[in-house]
Amino acid sequence: MAATLEQIKDLRTRTGAGVSAVKEALEKSKGDTDKAIQFLREKGVAKAAKRAGKEAQNGILGKYVHNDNKLMVIVEVASETDFAAKSPDMLEFANDVALHVAAQDVDYITVDHVPEEVIEEEKKAFQKDVEGKPDNIAEKILEGKLQKFYKQNVLMYQDLFSDDSKTVQDYLNELVAKLGEKIEINRFIKMKIASPTCACNL
Repeated sequence: MAATLEQIKDLRTRTGAGVSAVKEALEKSKGDTDKAIQFLREKGVAKAAKRAGKEAQNGILGKYVHNDNKLMVIVEVASETDFAAKSPDMLEFANDVALHVAAQDVDYITVDHVPEEVIEEEKKAFQKDVEGKPDNIAEKILEGKLQKFYKQNVLMYQDLFSDDSKTVQDYLNELVAKLGEKIEINRFIKMKIASPTCACNL
C-alpha cells in the first residue's frame, strides 16, 4: 500500500523522521499511523544499540530559563561528530530536554546512575507489599514498584514534558535514527533562586 503525501507529512511532523524512514514505516504498517510510529521507535532503538560502542566526543549545551529568571537548566548532550552537534535537530533536542528537567523532578539520567544502595533501600521499603506472597508474584510486584520509582526519578524513563506520547528515551532514539550517530545526555545542572540543585551524574 503506497503512502499518501498527507500521511507522510503527518508522520514526519509527529516523529521528526526522514521521508524514506516514514515511507518505510507506513508501508510496513499498511498505512496504520500508530503502528508506523511504533516501527520508527523500534528502529530507533535498534540503531541506538548499534551505535552504543561508538564514542560521543562532540556536543552542545541546551538551556531553559524560566520567564521570571529564577530557574535555569543547562543540559550537555554529546554526539559523535561536530556536524551532528551543530544540527538544528540536536539543538532542539537539547533545549527540549532542558525544558523537561525544569518542569519535572529528575534525580538521575539513566538507571545506571542510580546508586545500588538507593535501589536496595527502595526494595526494602517495598518488602511489606510482598510479604506472604509466592516468590514469582513477589518478584513481579517488586519489579513493578522499581519501574514506578524509575519513572518518577530517572530522566530516560519519564514521559517527555513537551510530548507525553513518548519517553525521553524514545525521543533520544528518534534523534539517533535521524542523525545516524550515537547521542548521549551527559549531565544536567538545575539552578533555582534560594535552592540551587545539581544532578551532574559525573
